[in-house]
Amino acid sequence: MPNFTKKAIKDTFIALLDERPLNRITVKDIVEACGINRNSFYYHFEDLPALLEEIIAEQVQRLIQSHPTVDSLEDCVEAAAEFVLEKRRAVLHIYNSISRDVFERYLMDACLYVVKTYVETDFSGRPVDPRDKEIIIRYHKCEVFGNVIDWLNGGMQDDISAYFRRIYQLKRGWEGEVLRRASGE
Repeated sequence: MPNFTKKAIKDTFIALLDERPLNRITVKDIVEACGINRNSFYYHFEDLPALLEEIIAEQVQRLIQSHPTVDSLEDCVEAAAEFVLEKRRAVLHIYNSISRDVFERYLMDACLYVVKTYVETDFSGRPVDPRDKEIIIRYHKCEVFGNVIDWLNGGMQDDISAYFRRIYQLKRGWEGEVLRRASGE
């Protein structure tokens, strides 16, 4: 039954994160809510940061598995935002904690994955200098990441999906123009 216990610990931790900040959650809170002893917690996790990192890593993996292709920049951002929107309060509690760096690292990984998947799909079969493709990937990864961080800093008040849809409506055709110029046309 270790998988059941491990899942119960993760589910309880996420539920507690929805209620209160990370720095106000203890191993004792988790084990009491799960009805297990401390040894069971430590059998599965070294400490709370290890638990948090595993949960975030699993969310990124779930994102990757559920989006094997990304057909537009809007879909790209929707996929990255989905990672954050599912548990808004829990995400804000993580983001505003000392574990922000773990969250940001995995958010950057998620942004890189969705942008790279989109670019690889969009430029498939087109003659694009690999260095230019990497520049485009890096630019959009940082653009998505930076805007999501800005949104988090603002307390997640705006509709991030609508914001990005509008940005990409305004930028439509931009990559093609950049590539046309780069090829000397």
